[in-house]
Amino acid sequence: MACRISELVLGCREPEVLARFWCEVLDFVVLDREGDDMFEIGPREGFGGAQPTIILSRRDEPEPGKTRLHIDVNPTDRDQDAELERLLKLGARPADIGQTGEEQWHVLADPEGNEFCLLKARIPQL
Repeated sequence: MACRISELVLGCREPEVLARFWCEVLDFVVLDREGDDMFEIGPREGFGGAQPTIILSRRDEPEPGKTRLHIDVNPTDRDQDAELERLLKLGARPADIGQTGEEQWHVLADPEGNEFCLLKARIPQL
């Protein structure tokens, strides 16, 4: 048996704000929390399913250097342009990391500046 990703962990200044944002983006719910310092969000069916959960953990100061982990998201029920519009309305903003403009994805930043990519391919909902 191989390993699979079960959780993604993001350090952030305001875990509750990012939990709300990512719950809206991914149609997730809050599965667990420890006060205001840690929120675990994931699919409505809970931990252990096909999708990993995301843990948002308070860190007052960003870690030095570029974040080595980011999230890629795929539209499941609309095309990429419609999903881009939705994400921007939720508070995402375009991020320039040196793209050429020829990519099939959009690089965005969440409300705290964490980069993520909106991919072109549509994957069906499970």
